[in-house]
Amino acid sequence: MPGPLTIILIIVGVLLLIFVSWYISTVNSFNRMLIKIDESESSIDIALTKRFDLLSKMFQATKGYMKHESETLQKVIAMRQPAHGAPMEQKQEFADQVSRGLQAINVVVEQYPDLKASTNVAKLQDATVEVEENLQASRRVYNSNVSIYNQKVVVFPSSIIANMKHFEKRSFFEAEAAKREDVKFDF
Repeated sequence: MPGPLTIILIIVGVLLLIFVSWYISTVNSFNRMLIKIDESESSIDIALTKRFDLLSKMFQATKGYMKHESETLQKVIAMRQPAHGAPMEQKQEFADQVSRGLQAINVVVEQYPDLKASTNVAKLQDATVEVEENLQASRRVYNSNVSIYNQKVVVFPSSIIANMKHFEKRSFFEAEAAKREDVKFDF
């Protein structure tokens, strides 16, 4: 029959094993979440790149009609895509710039019936709609992953490990200010 000291050592050993298992499990969970966030951020980068490429192609298709639209032209040419590891705020600003560029080009397309009737421009506009939908889906996945991660960072007891290992909350990808406003219909 084991003595009281042996029983105490077994209990301490079991508790220590439980704590170490929980610690490793929680750290691995944080690391898996960070990988999911990075994957979803990469999806946003891919969608932004495709969107920018489409904007460039739309610009080329409408270039002849845009000679007097020099401000729009200069803004489109000046856009530079942020690097893959750039902060989310920088990617958000790029997304907003591309949105404004697409809106400006669409206004030009609407002003010129010949251009609007062009099958190339129509195909590009359809492709733009598809890219926008993919970008929105990528943003939703990213924000969902960030939400789950941020919750784990702040909720006890996982917040203890988050603080020890310096896991910090991540930024959400937010809608641009113009898209948050109420839509006005003028008839």
